[in-house]
Amino acid sequence: MNTPLVEVNNIKKWFPLSAGLFGRVQGHVRAVDGVSFHIHRGEVLGLVGESGCGKSTLGRVILQLMPSTSGEVLFDGEELSMLGRKDLRSKRKAMQMVFQDPYSSLNPRMAVGSALREVLSVHGIATKDRAKERIYELLRMVGLNDFHARRYPHEFSSGQRQRIGIARALAVEPQFIVCDEPVSALDVSIQAQILNLLAELREALNLTYLFISHDLSVVRHISDRIAVMYLGRLMEIGEVETVVGGPLHPYSRALMAAAPVPDPSVKRNKTTIGCDVPSALDIPAGCPFHTRCPEVFDDCRKVVPRLGWHTPTQRVACLKYDCSWPDAEDGIPATVDDEVPMNTTPTTP
Repeated sequence: MNTPLVEVNNIKKWFPLSAGLFGRVQGHVRAVDGVSFHIHRGEVLGLVGESGCGKSTLGRVILQLMPSTSGEVLFDGEELSMLGRKDLRSKRKAMQMVFQDPYSSLNPRMAVGSALREVLSVHGIATKDRAKERIYELLRMVGLNDFHARRYPHEFSSGQRQRIGIARALAVEPQFIVCDEPVSALDVSIQAQILNLLAELREALNLTYLFISHDLSVVRHISDRIAVMYLGRLMEIGEVETVVGGPLHPYSRALMAAAPVPDPSVKRNKTTIGCDVPSALDIPAGCPFHTRCPEVFDDCRKVVPRLGWHTPTQRVACLKYDCSWPDAEDGIPATVDDEVPMNTTPTTP
């Protein structure tokens, strides 16, 4: 395997919760709580989990749209948090984002051509006639026509708006794109079109994706590996067919069992879990999933499991499994940094 393009090392993002007359910090919402993974060039890593588990926050921290509380993000071997504003702005040309809601991410008062021209101008990529040619090229690249450049966002369908969002991300010729629920607001038939478009662009432009979604069928269709997230932590990560075909963590199995199957004759093993999700403001001690886990035992309430290697290609954070595999194929260490104690206040950036 080649050198990872993106490396996330023990990233934490805690939001302070203030109360009282003087706004004293009463606690922290632990949206992302010690996440580590890597993404190789040309790879698609799917990030799945229930709403509120911290997926979108993690994506924004990786792109430095919001600062992390601790940890580091390396892009092409360079730590992003150490860059100044000018250097980071230059680096943003290589990292872009496709947002969940294509309508709210577009300026309703700007024609599509003007919105794309602004991107090209701000980053000094093209001006005047060359910018016009580039705008038409981008629109055709995502399946739209030249005349669409003169239209405004409200004149497009939701699928067309998402295509515009993809065109805007491609305008700066990025290497890495965070796709934050890019098809969740679309009809099923339109979802397939957008997924196929993203797959084609990946092959044509050698793009690398972090694909965030709660829909396992979508993630399975486009990803090379899957990472399962719960309450700000990774529960399992591995190759897509390994995780989908043989999930190890009880939470992963519950997500797989909840995914709809189009064939009514297929019988699935049902995994029942509790419905009450703990608050990220008061994450339970021990394994964060133990309050809903059907296979919980005493140690789960006391010990925080680490994301360790169960096989050379699959990691899981569960005390049920022996995660002492000595070396992984890609050289990523088998353990992560020590966990922050429950009563420790994080260092603010």
